[in-house]
Amino acid sequence: MNAQQRSADKIKQLRYHKRLATGLFLLMVVVYALMTWLSRTDTSHWIGYVKAFSEAAMVGALADWFAVTALFHHPLGLPIPHTNLIEKSKKSIGDNLGNFVVQNFLTPQNIRPYIQQLTVSAYAAEWLSGARNKALLVSETAKVLKDIVQKMDDAAVAGFIARKGAELIGSVQLNQVVAGALQYFLDKKEHEQLITTLAARIRQFIGENEEMIQDKVKEESYFFVPRFVENKLAAKISSGLSRYFEEVETDKEHKIRKEIGQQLEQFVSDLRAGEKWVQEFEQLKERLVSGEHLNKYATDIWQSLKQTLISELSDNDSAMLRYFSRTADELAGSLKQDAALRARIDNWVRLTAYKYILRNTENVGLLISNTVGNWQGRELSQKLEMEVGKDLQFIRINGTLVGGLVGLLIYAITHLLS
Repeated sequence: MNAQQRSADKIKQLRYHKRLATGLFLLMVVVYALMTWLSRTDTSHWIGYVKAFSEAAMVGALADWFAVTALFHHPLGLPIPHTNLIEKSKKSIGDNLGNFVVQNFLTPQNIRPYIQQLTVSAYAAEWLSGARNKALLVSETAKVLKDIVQKMDDAAVAGFIARKGAELIGSVQLNQVVAGALQYFLDKKEHEQLITTLAARIRQFIGENEEMIQDKVKEESYFFVPRFVENKLAAKISSGLSRYFEEVETDKEHKIRKEIGQQLEQFVSDLRAGEKWVQEFEQLKERLVSGEHLNKYATDIWQSLKQTLISELSDNDSAMLRYFSRTADELAGSLKQDAALRARIDNWVRLTAYKYILRNTENVGLLISNTVGNWQGRELSQKLEMEVGKDLQFIRINGTLVGGLVGLLIYAITHLLS
């Protein structure tokens, strides 16, 4: 049942009970008129009792009708003082209602039992375990992230990257970074593997190009050197070079290895403290952070990143969405198996909710007060009458009956004492 249908039902019930209370009053009017007419021709005692009951009942009905009507309307449309109270007092009603809710419902004693029952982690674990729920979460997360990325201001993001890049590059000592990288390379003996690889490649190149070496030897030899001597000399040079680089490749203690290591160590030292390299890297940094270059780099970086993100978030089988799905599975599994994790999460949620509610209780009261205060007076009166008017009609009914009984009692006592 929707809100409109519920409102229609409440209005229907209110009208029914109004007719019931009014009908009972009219019945008393008819009884009183009938008893008055009978009393002119009939002296029976019971007529006086019935007449007294109906007369008092009419008074009670009218008094309670006035009281109930005065809450929501001017009785008979007359601007009688202290009537149409709700419409006239909406501001104080809103303030009192807000204070009542805050003081009687949003107190620490009332809130704590409900907060302590919160078990968000168990619910989250159960919900994430459902395949459809997990797929929905991943899909909606991808849609939200994609929408955010697409709506981002490209110029603003590129400007942000450029500013942060300039700050980062400006604060970094590039010579120290490069020196640190090379030192790590040396400490891990990676240069040894590089020397071994280079020596092997050079030896292989010499073996595969002996004829080219012989031709070069012949070009550089004197014209009076015999051909067989040139060939012999070229072969010696080729084999000598090949053996030399084979020694470099296989002998880990070879002299040239040590010299290369020493040269690299010296280069690292120069990078760290040499004024020349400090100036070189400072000039490099200045070129990197110059507005034209850096803005172009930042724009290219953002556009590339943006296209990658949109592509990943649009493809249901992308690595990013598969990662989201695996993360959801791992989270659900952790929540199910790790009682300590569940306890930490639930305690955090409870504490946060408790603090947040208590910190905003006054705002709740202000919200209620402002909401009621901003309603039109007539609208507020109609809303309240629709909600409680049906029950108030029983006051009229009870007033009619109780008034009649009181009148009857007074009449009886008067006759007994006379």
